[in-house]
Amino acid sequence: MSDLLARHRAVMPNWMALYYNEPIEIVGGKGNRVVDAEGKSYLDFFAGILTNMIGYDVPEVREAVERQLATGVVHTSTLYLLRTQVELAEKIARLSGIPDAKVFFTNSGTEANETALLLATYARGTDQVLAMRQSYHGRSFGAISVTSNRAWKNNSLSPLNVHFLHGADRHLTQFRGMSDADYIAACVDDLRHVLATAVTGNVAALIAEPIQGVGGFTAAPDGLFAAYKEVLDEEGILFVSDEVQTGWGRTGSAFFGIQNHGVTPDMMTFAKGLGNGFAVGGIVARGDLMDGPHAIGLSTFGGNPISMAAANATLDYVLDHDLQANAARTGDILISGLREAAGRLPVVGDVRGRGLMFAVDLVDPATGAPAPALAARFMEETKKLGLLAGKGGLYGSTLRMAPPLTLTEDEAREGLGILVTALETVDDEAR
Repeated sequence: MSDLLARHRAVMPNWMALYYNEPIEIVGGKGNRVVDAEGKSYLDFFAGILTNMIGYDVPEVREAVERQLATGVVHTSTLYLLRTQVELAEKIARLSGIPDAKVFFTNSGTEANETALLLATYARGTDQVLAMRQSYHGRSFGAISVTSNRAWKNNSLSPLNVHFLHGADRHLTQFRGMSDADYIAACVDDLRHVLATAVTGNVAALIAEPIQGVGGFTAAPDGLFAAYKEVLDEEGILFVSDEVQTGWGRTGSAFFGIQNHGVTPDMMTFAKGLGNGFAVGGIVARGDLMDGPHAIGLSTFGGNPISMAAANATLDYVLDHDLQANAARTGDILISGLREAAGRLPVVGDVRGRGLMFAVDLVDPATGAPAPALAARFMEETKKLGLLAGKGGLYGSTLRMAPPLTLTEDEAREGLGILVTALETVDDEAR
């Protein structure tokens, strides 16, 4: 055990997990690759949990931050005008498609979701909220309340009265084999039944991830949220799309994940990739909802000059280089290649994804049951072969991958080769 690992374990909480039997320290990065303290290079397919969205050592981002640092102003607070905050808010409001949109910046996706829950419950005058099974919305008290994954919940105490819906659980016996249309119809029936039986009076909102992150990149079929929204609109229930992982073109087919469903939500939350590693989160919402609360509010570090410099440069880079289209191209190489390989690898239960957000479920080849031990073994193999991947899912058996949106086609093919080789090794050992 390295000295740094021993020191980590002495002063960091046990629940703060580390990847790998021998965890690595990343000390350098350029493009879409990182280097560890031992000098080993890795193609990064997890990007700091979808956060290093345009890779490492990006001149445009670095220079924007250096220009701000050179002014001597790192922080002023939101009690003063912040030009770059206004400029970024204008861009996000325009891109969101939400009418009369306003933006509030936070430090993280957790804080953004807390803000959305506050706005919704205030506007509707109720603590009743709908969320999705298998969801994850953050680690705070309110965000855990709308998280539906036992591995990430510490208690049942909640400031909210939450009811969970179907939509990303087609592996369950009652839904298995259904067409998209039949599954959507069954989910809508369930929503109506929940509203008729489980709630009293007003419901504040439905909060949902278009593609579930911690849930293993599981996703509702296109059209489900449009069908849900028809029911929500009948009752005046607000819709919050959690775009912390699905925003900024990552899915390839839409700039925000919810747009794949043809839906304009009342609010969207965002974070992670927008700052390309600098801490930034926020919410974009209808102006009447954002302006609603009567009490004064601010975020001390949310929207600070440094994070705004990084976020403006990152968003401009994504738009100027049409990285959404690049996500579609390179994602197709990876997803189609993995699906082709899956046909001959019994250890692969499912391959799914959209753009540069894709996953592989590992199963016991004899029983088809989720196989978290095989997922852990895969992680060790890809590390050895020089690629960083992620792990998660409801059963801990899902391999999650989300490379930077700057991934080249050559790097996509290189990464695909490593992934397939690792899967072949795990499959051979499992059988």
